[in-house]
Amino acid sequence: MILNNIRLRLSYDGTQYSGWQRQKNAPTIQGVLENKLSIITNNKVTVNGAGRTDAGVHALDMVANFLTSSTMGPGEFIRALNSMLPADIRILDAQSMPREFHARYQAIGKTYRYDFFTGRIQLPHERLYRTHVRTDFSLNLVLPCLDLLLGSHDFSAFEATGSRDTTRTGGRGAVRTLTRADCLPAASDYFSFIFSGDGFLRHMVRNIAGTLFLVGAGKINSQEFVSVLQQKDRSLAGPTAPPCGLFLQHVHYPSYMTKAP
Repeated sequence: MILNNIRLRLSYDGTQYSGWQRQKNAPTIQGVLENKLSIITNNKVTVNGAGRTDAGVHALDMVANFLTSSTMGPGEFIRALNSMLPADIRILDAQSMPREFHARYQAIGKTYRYDFFTGRIQLPHERLYRTHVRTDFSLNLVLPCLDLLLGSHDFSAFEATGSRDTTRTGGRGAVRTLTRADCLPAASDYFSFIFSGDGFLRHMVRNIAGTLFLVGAGKINSQEFVSVLQQKDRSLAGPTAPPCGLFLQHVHYPSYMTKAP
């Protein structure tokens, strides 16, 4: 039997879902995709995602792949899926890929964006997609800490329990390498943290954001932030920021894997 390997790029609003990974008693992005693809192909389909976003987290450009004996072309899968999926999940692109392509194992990095608002009154329609930070926030206090995050570090201080998948990360423990750590002002009282790296621990971005909110409020300084990172103790870091502000913005692959065969 000849199996075709189809790569999907998709975007979703994670508000109503218990994350990416399929669960028996809760709606998930992977579960919905597999259900619709199984109906379309009349066969059980397993979808491999590039990562596992948590409950309430959104994706602007998630990558996934699946194997199928269906003769449908990529364009047909886009049309069929988008006609069946709920409005909060959309397929952006589909391509036929070599059999060895795997959305998760071939990924070499990801970029996450964390949106937040620091004004007094947040508009109601923004509450599901931008965290409301109700304390003072000084960008000038935060910028030195962002520079300190660049490079390879043990991020145990920002790691949630059950973070690591030993089948994927092997022996590197909590060490990750960040190539970008920015805080961009979008408008008055509107900001976005941007983090790019070769991998992220569970809740890592949200835990970093929660700690940076303390820095921005003047509750801890940059030297104390460094101490938190160096001591590798989660209890010393700030609270986990809410999931609503977090977006998986992009999944990075070697350039030769971004092209169809």
